[in-house]
Amino acid sequence: MHPITLTPAGTIIPPSELILNPDGSVYHIALRPENLGDIVLVVGDQGRVELISRHFEQVEHKVQNREFVAHTGVLRGTHITALSTGIGTDNIDIVLNELDALANIDLVTRTPRKEHRALRIVRLGTCGALQEDIPVDSRIVSAFGVGMDNVLHYYAYESTDAEIRLLNAFLNHSEWPDNLPYPYVAGGDKELVSALGHDNTVGITMTSGGFYAPQGRQLRALPSVDGLNERFTAFEHDGLRGTNFEMETSALYGLGGVLGHRCATVCTVVANRLRKEYSKDHHGAIDRMIEEVLHRVTAG
Repeated sequence: MHPITLTPAGTIIPPSELILNPDGSVYHIALRPENLGDIVLVVGDQGRVELISRHFEQVEHKVQNREFVAHTGVLRGTHITALSTGIGTDNIDIVLNELDALANIDLVTRTPRKEHRALRIVRLGTCGALQEDIPVDSRIVSAFGVGMDNVLHYYAYESTDAEIRLLNAFLNHSEWPDNLPYPYVAGGDKELVSALGHDNTVGITMTSGGFYAPQGRQLRALPSVDGLNERFTAFEHDGLRGTNFEMETSALYGLGGVLGHRCATVCTVVANRLRKEYSKDHHGAIDRMIEEVLHRVTAG
C-alpha cells in the first residue's frame, strides 16, 4: 500500500490538526521526538509494555496518558520504544499518525521534514486461529491483513498488485455480503515478516472491527451473516491461508504503507476457533513471544 500523495514538506499544519501538549509532546501518546526509539513495539494491553521493557538493559523514559503507555530504552545497542495502543484499528489510526509526526514532522515549525525517517513497527498481539492445525500458544506472523474495518477508506492510497490480487480473490471466495463494510488488503514489510516468521506460521490475518459478532461469536445478540468464519478458514491465496482473527493489523499495515514505515505483526494464538480451545497459560506464551521478537529485531 502506498500514498497517492502526501502533505508537501514545509506546509504549516495548524494547531487544531496537529495538537501538542504543553510540554511539546504529541497529544495522545505523549511522546517527544527524543523519546522515540529506532524500533517501536506496539501492544494492545498496557500491562504488556512492562513485560517488554523489563528486558531492556536501560529504561530511559516512561510516560502514560489514557490507554497509551510508553517505555523507551536500550537493548543490545538498539533504542526501542514499547507502546500500548489499546484495542482496535481506530486507536491504531491515532498511534500511527502520532508516531509518524514524531519521526517526520518538525513539531516546532509544524512542517513536514524533507528527509523521511522510516520506523520499524512491530505489533505483538494475541489472536484466534482459524485453522484446526494451528495450536494454541504458537505464533502467527501476518503476511497480509484483510481489513474489515473502515479506517483506510478515509485515506488517499493505492494498493500494490499483490494486494489487489489478494483482495479480488478474497471477495470472490467469500461472496462478500453487501451489508458489511467493504474490505481492503494491506501487506506487511516483507523483510520483517520473513525474519519474524521463521519457524512460525505465516498467513493472512483477518482484522475485524469488533470481538463478538464481527468475529462470528454469538452470545445473546445474533450475527447478521452466518458462515463467514468457515469461508475465511477455506480461503487460500498464493500459498497463504486465512490463519487468524485479530483487531489491529490491517490499519497498522495500511497506514504504515501510506506513511512509509516498515510494519509487521506477530500474534500469540490464545484460542483455536475451530477446536473451541483456549490457552491454559497464555501469559507464558506471550512472554516467549516477547523474548523471541526482541532477539530477532536486535540481532546483528
